[in-house]
Order: sequence, then C-alpha cells, then structure tokens
Amino acid sequence: MITGATGYVAGRIVEKLLMEGLTIHAPVRNPDNQEKLHYLNAIAEKSDGTIKYFKADLLTEGSYEEAMEGCELVFHTASPFVTNVKNAEKDLVAPALIGTKNVLNSVNKVESVKRVVLTSSCVAIIGDAKDLLPLPNQTADENVWNKTSSVKHQPYNYSKTVAELAAWELNKGQDRWDLVVINPSFVLGPGINPTSTSESFNIMKQIGDGTLKMGAPGLHIGIVDVRDLAIAHYNAGFTPEAEGRHIISNESLTLLEMVDLLRDKYGANYPFPKKELPKWLVWLIGPFQGIPRKMVSLNFGYKWLVDNTKSKEKLGMHYRDSKDTLNDFFGQLVEAGIFK
Repeated sequence: MITGATGYVAGRIVEKLLMEGLTIHAPVRNPDNQEKLHYLNAIAEKSDGTIKYFKADLLTEGSYEEAMEGCELVFHTASPFVTNVKNAEKDLVAPALIGTKNVLNSVNKVESVKRVVLTSSCVAIIGDAKDLLPLPNQTADENVWNKTSSVKHQPYNYSKTVAELAAWELNKGQDRWDLVVINPSFVLGPGINPTSTSESFNIMKQIGDGTLKMGAPGLHIGIVDVRDLAIAHYNAGFTPEAEGRHIISNESLTLLEMVDLLRDKYGANYPFPKKELPKWLVWLIGPFQGIPRKMVSLNFGYKWLVDNTKSKEKLGMHYRDSKDTLNDFFGQLVEAGIFK
C-alpha cells in the first residue's frame, strides 16, 4: 500500500512497483476522479503489475485500514510540501503529524503489515544550513536531528521532524512491523505528471520563466533525482536487513550551479540568471517574495552538506549525474508548454 500515490515522489515509486509486477493498493481521496488517476493508470496498462484504488483521507482516523488489509509493505509518502502558507500549524504540521499517526495506528491494527517505509526528509536532519557549522566536516549524517525549526521558523522542516519522531515512537511501542526511513534532499527530475504542483516544479519554472533573470539567490541545497528516490524506496522495502534512517542525496549545488548545468542545452532560449544576488539584497527584498529574513540569515551563503554513504552501502544507491536530472526535468517542462 502506498499513501499519496498521485504525488510527485509517489508517482515514480508506483511506477517502479508496477514494473516489478507487484499489486499496489492506492488509497486516494476520490477513486472516481479519472483525470487525477490518468498517469498512474497509463503506467499500469504498460506494466505487469496491478493497481487498486481505495477511498481514504489522510486526516480521517482508520480510513486506511481497508486499503491496508492483506499488504505486507506500507509506503507512507503523503505529506504537504508547500513553503508559503497562511496557517503553518493547520496547513503543514497537523496534516504531517496527524496523517503519520493515522497511517501507523492503522498499521498497528492490520496484522498483515511487516514493514513501513516512511518518506521523511533531510529537513528532519538539518533545520538551517548554519546548523552544520559545529558538526565534523560541517556535514550531517543520519544521527543528526533538526532541533532548530518551529511552527514560526521553517515550519515545513518542523512538520517533517515531528512526523518522523512520532513514527519512531509508534514503531517502538510494538514488535510486529519494522520501520525504515528515507530522508531525501530537494527532489528534482521528471515526474510521471508533467504539470505537477510541487515546489520542485515551481523552482524549475522560476529558472525558466524569467523570475530569476536579475540573479539567483545564493542558496546552497542538496538535490536528488526523483527516479533515484523511487529506487531508494523500493530497496528500503525489499532489502530485509534495511533499518533506520537513510539520507538520499546526490550532491549539493547553489541555484546558479544548477542553472549552469542547463546552459549548454537551453541557455540561448531562456532568460536564465547569470549571476548570484548578494545576500544583503535577498535579506532586504526576501519578505516581499515570501522569504523570511531569518531564513535568509541562517541559510544563504552557508554550505549545505550531508553524508550519503549509508544509502550507497545499505541500499545499493548509485546516483545519476545532476546534469541529466536537471536537463531531463527542464526538458519535460518545455515539452509540456510550461514556458511561453
């Protein structure tokens, strides 16, 4: 069973599971909405696997039990990923935390489940890039926890942290099912739906539509290809000895370095930024663009570094070239007519 099946990350996981010939139970808000299920159904038709839909809601207790019956493996990917919200507690923290508790409380009731793979995030490890300064080599591994985010500061990061902590707490209270956690960095790459509404698509749109043509903010971030992330989830589900948390991240780049990987192929036709904006300017205008000044102060100009060794050694991860990730992703948006 997989929650959030119609989402950006989950879509590629479902694709991988279907191609492996598995039967997938997909709880969704409206199983009759064929338009929303179009991309998943198209993959299912070409695969040896089967997908079955069930009506469920993340915030309704017990609504996943029907979909979960008979499943040994549960992937929990559903969690809101938005950065600009009016009410962080209601729009981010509550859905992430209550949703995780609802799913895992159902796991406790459904005897067939043996393993849960939870999609957490690197933001449950690092709140702000400045938090890395006291760490060895200023690099985080799976032993580090985000202790600096809150509902008021980096609320998305906080939502992922409290949800993962709750999952580990629920896992400790029983001994039938084990928990394996995936902690991806910023996810990029082509999804199964070329017009998704995720933050990843928003960043790529801003790179190509001229929003950033005056300059790219000096933000350093870790990136991972959504197709590699799907493999990480699959391996976490089907590697018997897999345990604990796993940082899934290819490499860390600034926004300008990401754009530079697109220049050869697309630079002549799109208004890409050519320089980095100074931190003081981003600090000054950030609030008008939905970027809080505290976030600018604690992240811009600092390196964001994580150790992905465990993912390679325990989940057999081999990360594809970032240039391929970015060009495949940007190319998908070009083909979908996203840019004028």
